Amino acid sequence: MLKNILITGGAGYVGTMLAYRLVSENKKVIIYDTFWYGEPKNLFFEIENKIKIVKADIRDLNSFEIAIKDNYVDCVIHLACVSNDPSYELNPDLGKSINYDCFENLVKISKENGVKRFIYASSSSVYGIKDEDQVTEDLSLEPLTDYSKYKALCEETLQKYIDKNFVGMIVRPATVCGFSKRLRLDLSVNILTSHAYFKNKITIFGGEQYRPNLNIQDMIEFYIESLKYESNLINGEIFNVGYENLKIKDIANKVKAIIKKNVEVQTTPSNDNRSYRITAKKIEKKLGFVPKHTVDNAIESLYENFQNNRIEDPFENKMFYNVQVMKNIYENKK
Repeated sequence: MLKNILITGGAGYVGTMLAYRLVSENKKVIIYDTFWYGEPKNLFFEIENKIKIVKADIRDLNSFEIAIKDNYVDCVIHLACVSNDPSYELNPDLGKSINYDCFENLVKISKENGVKRFIYASSSSVYGIKDEDQVTEDLSLEPLTDYSKYKALCEETLQKYIDKNFVGMIVRPATVCGFSKRLRLDLSVNILTSHAYFKNKITIFGGEQYRPNLNIQDMIEFYIESLKYESNLINGEIFNVGYENLKIKDIANKVKAIIKKNVEVQTTPSNDNRSYRITAKKIEKKLGFVPKHTVDNAIESLYENFQNNRIEDPFENKMFYNVQVMKNIYENKK
């Protein structure tokens, strides 16, 4: 049984909520994060006595090895990265150093120090633009950006180290949506919902682009289940994790219907040709995992938290926007 779980990027959008869930499962949770997006006391005040905080950079390999050894880590869930294309493109050298250059050493250190399972969060964007309606795990990878390219290269790297004693699994998530204690308002569903609620106006750029969507509750549930699956079911495997492939304009219409305000929807041309669809039939067939939470549920969770004033200064607080935080970090490093 895997008991000691280290989450790189554990203070991120998914990592924060995953930590809470792991605590509820009586796991020892080690949060390994730079905390660029918020201090531990603000994110984990309800469970701060039940988790271990390691405030460090994944490029600091000595700190990473100490964290693995000192906490007898069984499983690493590797979520840490400069997330999304705009954030990455602000400083490609910084992005590459975090997303790719240190990755192989993280895997080697984990394997050499007794980690039994390594779960890597890749991205569904590694496929690029496909004509197929059903984008499955066996299709060729044609990443459009460096962010996606290095996600794909990390997948190859992990595969080199996998064996029966070091189980590796690659996850290609859809675009995650819904409320988190470390909220992001720069993701399709979350952006549209916040603008509809606070500004009574949604601006759609293009609108015909598809996005594969996944409620954050299902993303967390899949990581939880990934600790329980028999090794032979997941070792060396790649899994799409998604639920609903929707056009941006259709997401906007869902938001408008749920917010129940007089929301203006404005469409403008866009040169963003990124359009992604994935199918997650493999996780259902091989693992029996079926997502249960919809995009509608995600919009409702955001709406509820907006109504209850749990989000302060949604358009002024840069912590809700990865690209703004990364811009500040980059400027401070000059």
